[in-house]
Amino acid sequence: MLSYRHAFHAGNHADVLKHYVLGLVLAHTAQKDKPFWYIDSHAGAGMYSLQHGYATQNAEYEDGISKLLSAPNLPQSLADYVAKIQSFNSGNALEFYPGSPMVAEPHMRADDKMRLFELHPSDYELLSDNFKGFGRQVKVEMENGFKGLKSCLPPPPRRAVVLIDPPYEDKQDYLYVVNAIQDSVKRFPTGTYIVWYPLLQRPEPAEMLDSLLALNLPNWLHVTLSIEAPSAEGFGMYGSGLFVINPPWTLPNTLAESMPVLTELLALDASANFTLDSKIE
Repeated sequence: MLSYRHAFHAGNHADVLKHYVLGLVLAHTAQKDKPFWYIDSHAGAGMYSLQHGYATQNAEYEDGISKLLSAPNLPQSLADYVAKIQSFNSGNALEFYPGSPMVAEPHMRADDKMRLFELHPSDYELLSDNFKGFGRQVKVEMENGFKGLKSCLPPPPRRAVVLIDPPYEDKQDYLYVVNAIQDSVKRFPTGTYIVWYPLLQRPEPAEMLDSLLALNLPNWLHVTLSIEAPSAEGFGMYGSGLFVINPPWTLPNTLAESMPVLTELLALDASANFTLDSKIE
């Protein structure tokens, strides 16, 4: 299915959670003086206009990143994320929101490499344009990211952060994620894998999470953010979650400090909440 365009949702609450945590993971990974790869299974366009085109139709960023820009006294990790988003804009204006590859790029050093997969032809072209001039450091491929992962693992430096965040428009994506993780951790057990998924009133997300937990991986972290009560009609995304395999050991404490603040800022009603669990040996 090629109907999904992330531009409709750029900068929403799910992007905030995903990109905030992604930045934390990459910042920690870059502390070690050894090269690593960043691999993005469903990279999107790379950069999104919030003032023109798809993003203006529902303006989901107004209930997402916009709420953080003027928030006072943010925990340092959240303040760093906001500063990163502002760096793509002029002054206090919010005209653009970066996709995950652009969130990752500032963390990449000269010897690090990016491998970006995007199957949608239009988004692939935009992604390629956004990363022109990066040379061999960034490779953009118009390919199914689930298949593309196999060609990347294990990466030559034996260090990598892998983001897996399909649109889940196809119910099979939930199964594809589990299969991709099973295969990937066999090929490259020490990599850091970040799986994003939506919170919906349907069984597939919970079943996928149960399957990931059933893998009995030695190190993982699971965080969710619900911004409102599920709709009475049973439709719509009311939050999102991240399952991180081999997370930084610092991540649980950082999120324990910041998630209450993030939840309060993004809450749409009194039922907003977060969950945070981890097992790190």
